[in-house]
Amino acid sequence: MEWTDQGIVIRVRPHGESSAIIELLTPEKGRHAGLVRGGRSKRLRGVLQPGNQVRATWRARLEDHLGYFEIDAADPFPAELLDDRLAISGLNASCTLLSQVAPEREAHPKLFDAFSTLIANMDQPDIWPALMTRFEAGLLAELGFGLDLRRCAATGVEEDLIYVSPKSGRAVSEAAGEPYKDKLFLLPEYMRGGAPNLKEGDVAAAFALTGHFLERWVLWPSDKQLPEARAEMLERLEKAGRL
Repeated sequence: MEWTDQGIVIRVRPHGESSAIIELLTPEKGRHAGLVRGGRSKRLRGVLQPGNQVRATWRARLEDHLGYFEIDAADPFPAELLDDRLAISGLNASCTLLSQVAPEREAHPKLFDAFSTLIANMDQPDIWPALMTRFEAGLLAELGFGLDLRRCAATGVEEDLIYVSPKSGRAVSEAAGEPYKDKLFLLPEYMRGGAPNLKEGDVAAAFALTGHFLERWVLWPSDKQLPEARAEMLERLEKAGRL
């Protein structure tokens, strides 16, 4: 068995004295793991870092084997951001989340494109936190748990949608949700699509929304929780005034 594809490194684990087991997010093979011989060498250590885009060839005798990767550098994570603790926290959170929940060995090109876009904007702290909330919403959709933010769950109207039901993941209008607003999630306008028009508190509300459904629909059934890296990212965003 053999294939070649582009991929983004999302996880690296030492294996033995000199090798590494890595996970890539690829457009055609989804989340895919493999062994890299010499992966801990000086030549490859810098290449096998989360956020780096690589060209990978995977080989194995049988399809269900771990297999081996041959890796070539393609597009590294921007070097100027390696000392940016805010950007690195976002990268760590998104990579850890993908490693936990992205389907293994299933093609998800939209997810790959969304993750590539998120990484490409990590140098813009005014933009990437909102992009990440959309990325998490897209991840839910790719997993079959998309939020329905098009019309009100109670009345069917498409205007004044400012809440989301914590049970159904469907939008609720201001009028229909008024009696229950303390039990509903806020729906930032930008999460319905289009250009972000951020107001204070929008990003925090969006992260609360996507986090709830990632836990409820994806992680809890597998006895998992949201990664600690995500909580650390939110703490840093709050301190930086980016929520």
